[in-house]
Amino acid sequence: MSGARLVLVVAIALIDADGRVLIAQRPAGKSMAGLWEFPGGKVEAGERPEETLIRECAEELGIEVKAACLAPLTFASHAYEDFHLLMPLYVCRRWTGEVRGREGQALKWVRPVKLRDFDMPPADLPLIPHLIDLV
Repeated sequence: MSGARLVLVVAIALIDADGRVLIAQRPAGKSMAGLWEFPGGKVEAGERPEETLIRECAEELGIEVKAACLAPLTFASHAYEDFHLLMPLYVCRRWTGEVRGREGQALKWVRPVKLRDFDMPPADLPLIPHLIDLV
């Protein structure tokens, strides 16, 4: 699979006071629609991963996240058919505002040990044990 284009996507594990993690359902019309994932998005040119998460949290979830509250936890490296995904996962326990799906996506707060009960993209699955260990 040499020559596959590398796509850098950053994800966030928002953890609430009860130790639950936020997951979002991919909306209809997007690739992998219906699957549950950690919120985040593609890192744009000239953007740092933390800046991407701050932007995506505001756009997708309506919350304000500060860079100082983002802690890198682990990453996923996954070969899809037409690209290779590199996805750092950050943990965040502090934010301002109330989490809501601003793009019509369903959201759920889930205990880390229950994450495997949800259909998730293959790249998200190796991240789950790290969250179980963390919480």
